[in-house]
Amino acid sequence: MRWVHTAVVALFVALIVDLAVENFQIVTMSFLGFSMTVPMVLQVVIVYLLGMATGSSLLALLRRAIEGVRRPATDATRP
Repeated sequence: MRWVHTAVVALFVALIVDLAVENFQIVTMSFLGFSMTVPMVLQVVIVYLLGMATGSSLLALLRRAIEGVRRPATDATRP
């Protein structure tokens, strides 16, 4: 089973390296008046990391909201 796991990880790493090599051309991205000229693979990595950060923040916010709904409300007017 360990060899299967190692083979899957090696295949995944090979695909990521191939993606990086194939998308190394320079591209320019403009957004809200800002312009950035970098290799496409770097932009893909930046967008991926921003998506991870915002996605985990949204997940934490939703989890907190769901926990708040599940807890019974306490009466704040009682001493």
